Amino acid sequence: MYIPESFRISDLETLHSFIEQHSFGIIVSEREGNLLASHVPFLLNRDQGVLGCLRSHMAIKNDHWKVFEKACEVLIIFSGPHAYISPSWYEKKPAVPTWNYAAVHVKAKASIISSDVLDHDLSELVKKYDPVLSGDHTMIPDDFKERLMQAIVGVQFEITDIEGKYKLGQNRSTNDQEGIIAGLKAQPDVDSHLLAKFTEEHRKKGE
Repeated sequence: MYIPESFRISDLETLHSFIEQHSFGIIVSEREGNLLASHVPFLLNRDQGVLGCLRSHMAIKNDHWKVFEKACEVLIIFSGPHAYISPSWYEKKPAVPTWNYAAVHVKAKASIISSDVLDHDLSELVKKYDPVLSGDHTMIPDDFKERLMQAIVGVQFEITDIEGKYKLGQNRSTNDQEGIIAGLKAQPDVDSHLLAKFTEEHRKKGE
């Protein structure tokens, strides 16, 4: 990923937090000259390995998982808020349109995990995203869960490299940055509002 220094995020705590907040990512890998990509949810274990470890699962009918039966390196992409930026929002002219966004790229070594670990991960996913459901065994009884688990495969990704890019107008003046936020807030779409909020939070933290 091309990252100008003004947009680079290197702090591991910040990168981990981004993944936890935007945990639906894309796995990209290669098999016999063909690129494969799968969109899946992830759980992050910050304390496993030097840079952390990601785990996920995919449908057994998705042949992508077969690549991971042998140790291989993959790219995982996590995307945050993004939106169009109009040059009319800047104080300084001339200027051109652009697109602001936040993203984290992870390189990792992939491997298949056991059914016991997969069972634990599925429970953790439900606890994270639907805690009420987590305690309702009538909705997902054990025998039903066991049958469903036969249709998925669990995968682990040991992080070997991680980098982040927050392209939020940091290279422009304070007035231009404030114009970006105001312009985004004035747009009708949700993506623009999410990016405005993310940009404001980023400026407050001074990242």
